[in-house]
Amino acid sequence: MNDERKQWLSRPPQEALSKKLGTIAWILTAAVLALVMVMRGPKIPLPDGWSFAFLPPVHAVLNSLVAVSLIAAIVAVKQGKIRLHRIFVSIAMLLSVGFLLCYVAYHFTTPETRYGGEGALRLVYFFLLATHIVLAAVSLPFILLTFIAAHTNRFAAHRKLARWVFPIWLYVAVTGPVCYLMLKPYYG
Repeated sequence: MNDERKQWLSRPPQEALSKKLGTIAWILTAAVLALVMVMRGPKIPLPDGWSFAFLPPVHAVLNSLVAVSLIAAIVAVKQGKIRLHRIFVSIAMLLSVGFLLCYVAYHFTTPETRYGGEGALRLVYFFLLATHIVLAAVSLPFILLTFIAAHTNRFAAHRKLARWVFPIWLYVAVTGPVCYLMLKPYYG
């Protein structure tokens, strides 16, 4: 074990802080899921001349950068570069927050674009979209709890969660841009 890893692992766990942050994570998750459900309703009109039509490719870029950050984070931790791992995970978290803000702004103000493909490609699109949406919703609290476990020095819990949270988060980050590329021809 290298010195950097020993230094991080020697920090005492902060159980009380972890519980408080865990409660906040569940509240935040409920708020985000409620917001996502509400944004499918009536649209908020934008001032004349304003449009958020430019945001779907921004969503795809942000998700792609999340995927790159996650891969860099896993490579860093496998090499024992804990500080670099933490930086890349923090970048992935910040990019995900940016994505969420853009996504909500777009869907609160812009009519939904429908996929127009046919045949097997249509099935592939809807399979990817459905799994992307479900896994994004299900993984959100566990991404937060995994982050909290590391932040509060509960490294055994962090590793245990990260083993299954990481591939799900990566899948969500990759399938988002794939769905965008498949839907791109149908944007108005």
